[in-house]
Amino acid sequence: MQVDVVKTGMLPSVGIVKTLCKTLREFPVHALVVDPVMVSTSGDVLAGPSILSTFREELLPMADIITPNLKEASALLNGMQLETVDDMRSAARLLHNMGPKNVLVKGGDLPDSSDAVDILYNGHNFYELRSPRIRTRNTHGTGCSLASSIAAEVAKGYPMLSAVKVAKRFVETALDYSKEIDIGNGPQGPFDHLLRLKSHSQACHRQQPFDPSDLFLYAVTDSRMNKRWGRSIIDAVKAAIDGGATIIQLREKDAETKDFMESAKACLRICRLHGVPLLINDRVDVAIACDADGVHVGQSDMPARVARTLLGPEKIIGVSCKTPEQAEQAWVDGADYIGCGGVYPTNTKENNITVGLNGLKTVCMASKLPVVAIGGIGVSNARAVMEIRTSNLKGVAVVSALFDRECVQTETRQLHEVLLGSNIGST
Repeated sequence: MQVDVVKTGMLPSVGIVKTLCKTLREFPVHALVVDPVMVSTSGDVLAGPSILSTFREELLPMADIITPNLKEASALLNGMQLETVDDMRSAARLLHNMGPKNVLVKGGDLPDSSDAVDILYNGHNFYELRSPRIRTRNTHGTGCSLASSIAAEVAKGYPMLSAVKVAKRFVETALDYSKEIDIGNGPQGPFDHLLRLKSHSQACHRQQPFDPSDLFLYAVTDSRMNKRWGRSIIDAVKAAIDGGATIIQLREKDAETKDFMESAKACLRICRLHGVPLLINDRVDVAIACDADGVHVGQSDMPARVARTLLGPEKIIGVSCKTPEQAEQAWVDGADYIGCGGVYPTNTKENNITVGLNGLKTVCMASKLPVVAIGGIGVSNARAVMEIRTSNLKGVAVVSALFDRECVQTETRQLHEVLLGSNIGST
């Protein structure tokens, strides 16, 4: 049997740690996930101080990720006090200096925080992962479950950031599902890992982690254009997907909330059937109500960090940006990608300042996130956009060139062929 990923939990003696390290050197694996179980969530000490030096010197340098809670991080750092998010960042950096490729400091016990805040550090970037704190006594085993989920996602081939996001979302969902369970008389109860077998949510396909290649052909709907051509938003979305659209954004400025929500649910069923992500423009409330895959927000809309708190770590968040400063802020706020434009003049937004190809390239080179170009792009100029040749420009977002035409499917297919010809992506 070829083992791809190993996850460790409680290692109660120096001899066991040394044996583990020796075996891993003899039988290398794709990834090692180390949950340095020393202090449980309930406060029990699970490993003595004699193990600390062996962890630091032998095990941590072999790890692809370590997942200490606040007390474990403190123990590994000789009693360093961790009381703020800035303290967690400092701890993550210091732990990374001990050798692991990634460090996830879990802030479930962070005082005076209404959110569950975790800090992921990969040696280059910090990622602040926030989700609403769930009030429940049933938290026994959350750390082990999180690390095991990360290991499972990495074994599937997902990158570390995506694996951590999915794992955090799984634990959050299981906690919420289990919050009213009443088992045992101790201060902590268990949470239910089997919620997916019991809940009706199993009927919906599980969302996959964000893949930047999904930005390849980004179709943005427009209610006025659909009305002009006598088509429904549902028909427009289906036609765009049939033509090769790789991600859909519903931008329906004129629709009533109730109608928009019902249409979004119908569009989501179509998108899930074809494996295409569906985002909602601006309306975080609609995205939550219909369980869309994420949202796209502008500079004057809800900040991405607030949207992230409301939506959780697994949903996709995009932000419209025109400058390197805005791109940097989007990354700090926890966005997954940015939309840069308008590249060319467009009639879909009033008073929209264009950035041109040079502005697009400047933003791409400054951005730490994947970029999709938008604004006035169609079959005639898409190739020129993609030929700026920056590695993080993943595709083009299009409105009128698809939806202000008689046949959405034909226009989408033609644009898809142009993009393929520019050698910047695949189907």
